[in-house]
Amino acid sequence: MNLEQLQREMAAAVMLPLAADEQMRAEAADGRKMSTVAESFIAPNSRLSAFERLEIYNRQYWFRVLGALAEDFTALRAVVGGKAFEALSIAYLAAHPSRSFSMRNLGSQMVEWLARNPEYAGRRRWLAIDVAHIEWAFIEAFDSAEREPLTLDQIATLDGESRLALQPHLRLIELDYAADELALALHVRQKRETSEAGLEHDSGPEAPARLPKLRRKLIWVAAHRVEFTVYYRRLKREEFLTLASLGRGLPLGEALEAGFLDSGISQARRPKRVREWFANWAELGWICAPDLDALI
Repeated sequence: MNLEQLQREMAAAVMLPLAADEQMRAEAADGRKMSTVAESFIAPNSRLSAFERLEIYNRQYWFRVLGALAEDFTALRAVVGGKAFEALSIAYLAAHPSRSFSMRNLGSQMVEWLARNPEYAGRRRWLAIDVAHIEWAFIEAFDSAEREPLTLDQIATLDGESRLALQPHLRLIELDYAADELALALHVRQKRETSEAGLEHDSGPEAPARLPKLRRKLIWVAAHRVEFTVYYRRLKREEFLTLASLGRGLPLGEALEAGFLDSGISQARRPKRVREWFANWAELGWICAPDLDALI
């Protein structure tokens, strides 16, 4: 094997899902014996066979990525339960293995994957998708870029043809349940239990957490960052749709039309509502000039 082939063979072996007893599988995905695979690029030593040496890396890889995913989706784990979350995580990582130098990106496909495979979330499947959406939005809002926002004076010069951009860390989320409040409550509970139990605390309950009864209702949320702290802010439908339209690059006039489409807000009340929006957006720093390079 040349270097590239050796690296690919090693990566495939290390990323092979563990057996049910958390040991390395006896066979590779293509049916070859893993002992033979290991011997093709790892030498044994006086204490361990090639298979046993490779198994150390295989187990540590999976323990690390499963632990990282559990840290990023603590509320999702509580919603579906510990055992179900482990099965969910293994299936997800088998479909979307780590491809980045950063563990931050590990859960980047979780929301879309869970929507395609809701059976892994059990009877709380739709709530679980909402909770995953909220938790991934937190990660993106926490470390995405921040640009210079427009001031109120600059906003006052806008017209219907103006094109705007949203802060890169702003995330707009449409939910079927009040998953924002639920996720925050579950995070607080997890931190309290961890603090009380110290280092001996398990990463989460095996059974799904007992939750308050939640009524299905469309909710619109913005996740954003202020001085390294992520906040969630509820939005009305019209404000959410207008911001989403601006984020897609529509001119201001068209974005407002999209925002008020089928709205119950009367024409007479809309200008006041828009002024309130822009005052809030300016205070929060959500609106920026468009990236000219991206428009070319």
